[in-house]
Amino acid sequence: MDKKERAVELKHNGYNCCQAVLCAFADETGMPEELLKKMGAGFGTGMGCMEATCGALCGAEILLGLKHYQGKPIIKDAAALHKAFGQKCGATICKELKGKDTGVILCGCDDCVRNAVELTEEAIEQRAAQNEEKE
Repeated sequence: MDKKERAVELKHNGYNCCQAVLCAFADETGMPEELLKKMGAGFGTGMGCMEATCGALCGAEILLGLKHYQGKPIIKDAAALHKAFGQKCGATICKELKGKDTGVILCGCDDCVRNAVELTEEAIEQRAAQNEEKE
């Protein structure tokens, strides 16, 4: 099973969107799934209120730090991931994605999770390619 579908499976088995994205990458982080689940616990449902950033995107951003932070800023990587998610999903704020005020769902949770995983994989690959070019 690929990471995107693993994350959706986790989402349907008691994990919030952030936890699902984080735990789909447990093997790559070297961190226990239970620790990743704890790290993402407060980021579900747009940080618990739908008013903030999508939990799946939060998980993707946390993964960037876990995978790439080596004492140097990763702000450009984080900004690019945020922008790509917004373009792919139609928004980055949970309530906007879910159409809370408009009644129009831009991107459901399953697809937010899939997109966050896909974009994280792409960001990891891009960073790895950049690092190889520097060597």
